[in-house]
Amino acid sequence: MNKISEMLKCKYPIIQGAMGVICNPELVAAVSEAGGFGLLATAFSQDSEIIRNQIRETRKLTNKPFGLNLFTMNPLVQEFVDILAEEGICVVTISGGSPKKIIPYVHDRGIKAIVVVPTVDLACKAESSGADAVIAEGSESGGMQGYNGASTMVLVPAVSDAVTIPVIAAGGIGDSRGYRAAMALGAQGVQIGTRFITAAECSAHINYKKIITELRDTGTRLVDTGRFRIRALHTPLVEKIITGPMDTDAYFTIQAVEKSWIRGDIDSGILPAGEVSGLISDIDSAKQIIDEMVGGS
Repeated sequence: MNKISEMLKCKYPIIQGAMGVICNPELVAAVSEAGGFGLLATAFSQDSEIIRNQIRETRKLTNKPFGLNLFTMNPLVQEFVDILAEEGICVVTISGGSPKKIIPYVHDRGIKAIVVVPTVDLACKAESSGADAVIAEGSESGGMQGYNGASTMVLVPAVSDAVTIPVIAAGGIGDSRGYRAAMALGAQGVQIGTRFITAAECSAHINYKKIITELRDTGTRLVDTGRFRIRALHTPLVEKIITGPMDTDAYFTIQAVEKSWIRGDIDSGILPAGEVSGLISDIDSAKQIIDEMVGGS
């Protein structure tokens, strides 16, 4: 059995990426029901009991395994781990900073840790810190990323050569062609973000989804926050941010993302998405997305 599928206890080695406030229980459950591995997210979470409720809501919709992404910069991250242990979550992904301190805390509670890395150096450090697997995320991926990184085509084989733990590819993967390519590069699984934003079950507003499906290959930009960068859809708001002195942080708060991502006011917030948006033209169910990915491979 594929090492990633075995670790996650799912049919296919396909992880639904963490996408902030739009990792709703319906999407997470639909991905797991279709044979993948759904993930809840914590980057914007401010209450550990909300995390508990989301886990329980997801469990009402599926009896298949699912996990959660831990964002290390969130000050409540250890509280979240305690909740996960109490609720029986067995696997987490870790992103948003060094995993060195949180991995032992996760392992002590019987949870496996998969660390998102943008470079070979950080992949090696994650392995030495005890990571059970790494997600090699190329610079074409959507959402938050650092200032140093390589494309998926280069990063995945380089990381696969450098570590002994399983490698999962992320960034620029949205269909069976990307899935096959990731495996050919040495990955044993994939993480998919942007394609699942356009899933029918995702709580992202139709305005957000439509921009992705209508986008061309050059339709994203990197927005600099001063602390990290965000690959986002090239909306009029993003054009104003990257060409003039605007407070980027004001458009990436919990209030801004809820207003833009969920309620559809695209002028109120930055809309993260990867370069793979240029390959996406349809709004399909999570099952249709996964079936195409593995069926065409």
